[in-house]
Order: sequence, then structure tokens, then C-alpha cells
Amino acid sequence: MAGYLQKLMRDLESPVEVRRFGSGWFSGFFGLLFAISGFVMVVALKFPAWFTTPELQIVRDWGGFRTAIHVILLASYALALLSLLLRPRKVLGMTALMIGLGATLLGGAAVEGDNASGWGMFFGLDFFIVNLLATGFMWAPLERFVPHRREQRLFRHEWREDLFYFLVSTMFVQVLAFLTLAPSQIINANTNSWDTFRALVASLPWLVQFAIVLVASDMLQYWYHRLFHKVPFLWGFHAVHHSAKSMDWLAGSRMHIVEVVLLRAITSLPLFTLGFDAAVMQAYIGFIYVWSSLLHANVGGNFNTLGHWIATPRFHHWHHGLEREAFDVNFAIHFPWIDKLFGTFHLPQDRWPKDYGIPEDVPSGYAGQFLYPWTRTGKKTDEPGAEPAE
Repeated sequence: MAGYLQKLMRDLESPVEVRRFGSGWFSGFFGLLFAISGFVMVVALKFPAWFTTPELQIVRDWGGFRTAIHVILLASYALALLSLLLRPRKVLGMTALMIGLGATLLGGAAVEGDNASGWGMFFGLDFFIVNLLATGFMWAPLERFVPHRREQRLFRHEWREDLFYFLVSTMFVQVLAFLTLAPSQIINANTNSWDTFRALVASLPWLVQFAIVLVASDMLQYWYHRLFHKVPFLWGFHAVHHSAKSMDWLAGSRMHIVEVVLLRAITSLPLFTLGFDAAVMQAYIGFIYVWSSLLHANVGGNFNTLGHWIATPRFHHWHHGLEREAFDVNFAIHFPWIDKLFGTFHLPQDRWPKDYGIPEDVPSGYAGQFLYPWTRTGKKTDEPGAEPAE
């Protein structure tokens, strides 16, 4: 099995020259993507108490949902067979075909749900695949057609690591929500005297509420972000995020679970305690998922003027730069003018960072990075002219 997986990874990570159109690589890749997507959704429908997110019930209740799963599985079969015909290496097509058949054996789009109740805890398998497909199909084509680094591949170095971070943050959505909303719930339970103010906020026009949330949350995130750069122990958590040596839409997922909880707890405070409309909160949560992916994406465009007022990929890429001039700059997530206010803005005309990462020996792999804040020595790598980013 280990040898088979190695062959699969090697084929996925094939050089660009051998995955040209007509080679069977694209049909194999999309066949595999659709097969995994269909399989995951079938598993979620089969065991709803364990693997479905309540907020996505509206999607599962949609009349065309099962038809869509059926079409996805049929497409995976067709693409897998095409890849097997075209490609000398059969591992992509064969893997897609086996996973698609596995979904069919479980019941396919007509699968009946297991009515057994769980333990009151669920894993958002459906949320993982929906989020992955939505963000992937949104940014991956842009990274291919208008890239900053044209030579960077979709399956670049460390992609498996970052995909696992993406999996953890989406599958454990219930646990993360419980931990991150706890401060807001405590405040709400002890601030009945704020009800008049909350009613005033709720009476504001929707767009005004959304704008206030953007500015307030970004101001909080700015100081939170800056604190994690300045305090050595906190930097150990944030260093995991900065250890990514390539930037694309998936790289933003690389965050230590402790930092994820703390960040979401901080940003949820104005959303859930000051009386904003529920629709505003939902819109902001969806917006931040998309925005974070965009800021890390391998998408070109200098935007020299816009980048002074609205965060762009180039603005945030400088925050991840390995050069000395990139250390401790551009902490804002939405509005660079906040960095201007506090003297941390850096966006040189028409220039991008040459390299990404940090000059520290952050271990590879989720387990090593999870322990890094407590095992960190601050040892420098051999990057020329580099120094610790804290």
C-alpha cells in the first residue's frame, strides 16, 4: 500500500512538461477529484449523525443534490477510463475508478442514511469537501491563468501538509466553533445592560453593519497579529503559519490549532456581542474564508495604488517574505491603511518578495509543527542575511 501511495503522489506531482493536455493527467486528476468528492458526500449521507454539518442541511435538502452526486460519480468514471486509455502510468485513473466504485458500493447517490444517533459531536466531512471544491475552483484557475509565479505547480512542495491543515480546520468545525464562541457567550450572558445599544446596532442598514464589522474585526486582528510577532512564546504558534515556503490559496490553511481558536475567538467578539444581524455575521464568515484564500493565492497583479487601501495578494505576500525588509510588516487583513496608521506598511512599487518562509528550523509534518511552540529553540537556518522574525 505504501508503494502504491508513493506512485500516486509521484504521478500527481509530475513535472508540468509531462502533464500536458492529451497526456491523460488532467482527466486522471479531475477523475480522482470527482471520485473523492462523490465518495465523501456518500459517506456523509450514509452516516449523517457523524459526518454532516447542520448548517449545510439546506444544501442536502435541495432537490438536485443527489442528482449532482450521481453526475459527479459518472464524471469520475468517464474521466478515470479516459486517463487509463491515454496515460502510460495508470495509477491516477485506477485510483479514481476504485474510489468511485467504492462510493457506488456504499449506495451511491441513492444511499439511505443510518438513523443511529451519534454522541452529539460531528465531523464536518461535507463542509470539508464543499469548502475545498468552492475555494479550489475559485482560485486554482486564477493561479494557472494569471499567476505571480508561473513555474509554481498546483501540487507544489508541502501541498499535502497544507491540505491536512485544511482538513483539520474544516472537519473539526463543531469543536472550533464551541471553543471560539465561548468568550462571546460569556459576555452576552453577563451584559444584559447592553441590549439598548445592541438594538441600535441591529437597526443600522445591512451594508453599514457589514462595513463596521470589517473595520472593527481588522483593527482587532491587526493588534492580535502584531502581538503574535512580538511575544516569543506566541510567535512559536504563528511561526507555523509563516513556515510555508510557497504561497497559494491552500497555504493560508497552515495555522496552529491554538492560533486558530484564539484568532476566531478575538474576531468573533464584535460579531456576536454587539448586536449585529445574523445575516451580517454569516456573510462575514463566508467572506473571510474567500478573502484569506485570495491573499495567499499565487495570483499576479501589482495594484500599486489599490494595495495602499485594500489588501491584495502582493500586500500580504510581503508579510510572508523571507527578506529582512519583509519582517514585521503588513499585519492588516483587509485594510492596509491600518498598517499606515501604526507604521508597519510596506509595499515597494512593482516588487514582490523573492522567497517565502522564516529563518527558523520549523519541523515538517503536522505533529512536529503542533509541538513546535513548546519545543522551539529559535535556531536559524542558513538563509543569507536572515534573522529571527520575532
